Amino acid sequence: MNPLLTARSQGLFHLVGGGWPLLHLRSFEWVFRPESEECPRRTTAGLLAVSGWVLPRTPSPQGGLAWTRRTAVGTAVTLPAVDVVYVPRGRIRPTSLLEAAMQAGWPAAWWRCGRLRGHRTAAP
Repeated sequence: MNPLLTARSQGLFHLVGGGWPLLHLRSFEWVFRPESEECPRRTTAGLLAVSGWVLPRTPSPQGGLAWTRRTAVGTAVTLPAVDVVYVPRGRIRPTSLLEAAMQAGWPAAWWRCGRLRGHRTAAP
């Protein structure tokens, strides 16, 4: 797999997923149910933690792919974790698990990118 294509694909996936509630909240809530106040706070906190861990480690231009991979995998782990916690509690609809399943594919794609190119996929 091409890491640049993986990064662009995941970015587009997140842009669509993040843009939907901004552009048409009513349809988003119809599919996923209005979220409790706690769920968005946990999601935001998780994504801020990923960003807080990755950004101070911003590498030289040569290390940009590793930085991108850490951000992408961290995001793809945080978002489904929130779904897996809040669906059983009845705070969000089970349809959220579909999004969680799709997110689970991103770490696998990044792992495959590194493996096919002979690079390490773990964060340094």
